[in-house]
Amino acid sequence: MNKKNKNPETLFHSFIQSVDRHKNNTAFIYRSAEQEHKVTFEKLFEDVLLLSRSFAEKKIVKDTRVLLLSDNRYSWIVTDLALVSLGAISVPRGSECPEQELSFIMEHSGCEFIIFETEKLYDDHKAFVNTLERVKGVFIMEGEHRHKIFSRIYTYNDLLTDRTISDEDIARFRARKHKLFKEDVFTLIYTSGTTGVPKGVMLTHDNIMYNLEVIPWLIALRPDDTWLSILPTWHIFERAAEYAALMSGCCTIYSSIKTFSADLEHYKPTIVATVPRLWESMYTKVNAALEKQGKTKHRIFTSLVAVSAAYKRNKRRLKGHLPVFEKEPKMTKLINDFKAFAACCALYPLNLLAAKKLKAVQAKFGGRMRLAISGGGSLPQYLDEWIDALGIRIINAYGMTECAPAIAGRALNCEIFGTLGPAVGNTLLRITDDENRPLPAGVEGEIQVKGRQVMPGYYDNDEENEKTFTADGYLKTGDLGKLTRTGELVITGRIKEIIVLANGENIDPSRIESTITKLPFVKDAVLVGQDRKGLGALIVPDLEKLKEAFLPKIENMVHDAQDMLKDSRVIEQAKREINKLLNAKKGFKPHEKVHNIHFMENDFEPGKDLTNTLKKKRHAIEKRYQSIIQKLFGKD
Repeated sequence: MNKKNKNPETLFHSFIQSVDRHKNNTAFIYRSAEQEHKVTFEKLFEDVLLLSRSFAEKKIVKDTRVLLLSDNRYSWIVTDLALVSLGAISVPRGSECPEQELSFIMEHSGCEFIIFETEKLYDDHKAFVNTLERVKGVFIMEGEHRHKIFSRIYTYNDLLTDRTISDEDIARFRARKHKLFKEDVFTLIYTSGTTGVPKGVMLTHDNIMYNLEVIPWLIALRPDDTWLSILPTWHIFERAAEYAALMSGCCTIYSSIKTFSADLEHYKPTIVATVPRLWESMYTKVNAALEKQGKTKHRIFTSLVAVSAAYKRNKRRLKGHLPVFEKEPKMTKLINDFKAFAACCALYPLNLLAAKKLKAVQAKFGGRMRLAISGGGSLPQYLDEWIDALGIRIINAYGMTECAPAIAGRALNCEIFGTLGPAVGNTLLRITDDENRPLPAGVEGEIQVKGRQVMPGYYDNDEENEKTFTADGYLKTGDLGKLTRTGELVITGRIKEIIVLANGENIDPSRIESTITKLPFVKDAVLVGQDRKGLGALIVPDLEKLKEAFLPKIENMVHDAQDMLKDSRVIEQAKREINKLLNAKKGFKPHEKVHNIHFMENDFEPGKDLTNTLKKKRHAIEKRYQSIIQKLFGKD
């Protein structure tokens, strides 16, 4: 038997294998009604079996599409695994998904069942659900008994009145693995499209199983690791992380934004999967707490972090662990190495002191955290070095939903900070020009990838599939990047129009821009905000209409164009008018509001800012107006 055959083929195979190996271990810890619950692998197995049996009785079978509308909770993973066991295809979204988007997803995916997280969530969408003739059943995770004769609505309490499990039930449940194959699609995840129409990413068991082989290796995952879950479970990054923890025998603790800091100290996790926004929040909280203790204490802490970061940076220089894009002249290398050596010698005693003092801050993270994974956006260098200075190893990773998600990662054995590490194992990654020709190290181009993790395609979307794959089978990520001489990846921007905020939310700017330009005083608009906390907008105003609109609303408004465009009252009024349009009734989410705006003095120029067909060259605009964008966001 070769090595390949020893690996489980599907997610369900892997789940059964993990239960058999770790049945007495704690799989999950969660809170419900302020009570803490601990679930062993054996109890998880029983919960999944019971729900799977109930779903089967309601005619959920292989390839049935099921909309799963829920945020993080233990019931989510139970539901997900129950659907996996049946070969059904989950179509997950968060509870805040607008009805307009839900309507498209339901129609496009052909979902026959819907699962709601709570009764309130169901009640909020009840009128919409009643219009769906195709839907055969509606299930509610949390709620009292609700089913009535001839009704298609069931709570889990309705479904799970009989909790007895026979040996025959267990045998039948385990035998389902023989009906599942690695080529089967197990989930359909809708992601933002460049036209505002969501695209359904089909992911197979083989796509996710590749990730379950790579992720544990990337972070040296162990059964005694404790994983704190904070990101939305239906996002593929968090979902793959939870699967990896589950299949490795680890304990996953469900946390929330509200309890995250307290949970870090209470549960003392060893690993956490994060996005840059979470680290920015922790960075702000730590600094704010120190400022309250006095300016001197805060200055000392900042100095200690700076010393630690500088020492480690120079040490990496000496070890050849800094990104190199072109060969360094021998004399230049010799001089720079000498400077780094001198800096290390000078900083060594201070670094020892810094390491000792910074242990107190590590306690805020529980004191046991050996590493954190950051994905969903590029981690700024200052945060990368700040986390490292605190003694927490950061795994900076790059991926996308279409790859379930892993593409590259700075694994524990990679010390090249300032990069995302090399491509993950058995993955072909290249940087190409506009005609898909490979480019050498140090030259910026599109990141393209080929491997087992790459989706078979978008569901029922030939046009997008044709755009997304090259003739030789590479996935075009739409991201710009370059490779170091030793093969590590650095992301430099985006070709795609999708903006990814610091919290990992994907935003289609064209839809928002087209809405903004409906305002009479807006001639054109470009959204910015990649890796930021919120959105900003560069606005080309119609000066005459701006005056007409705002003169009645703003006292003593200046008439001079330049002064008017810089008037904070005008800017705030314009922002209010813009955000009035970006409301929930029109399908916009809270994170799609515009936080900051800047009025441009000139129109966007064809050739520089626009293509010949007047399409926005986003990457060029971001480069050209970099200083304006930086001022727009300040210290964000």
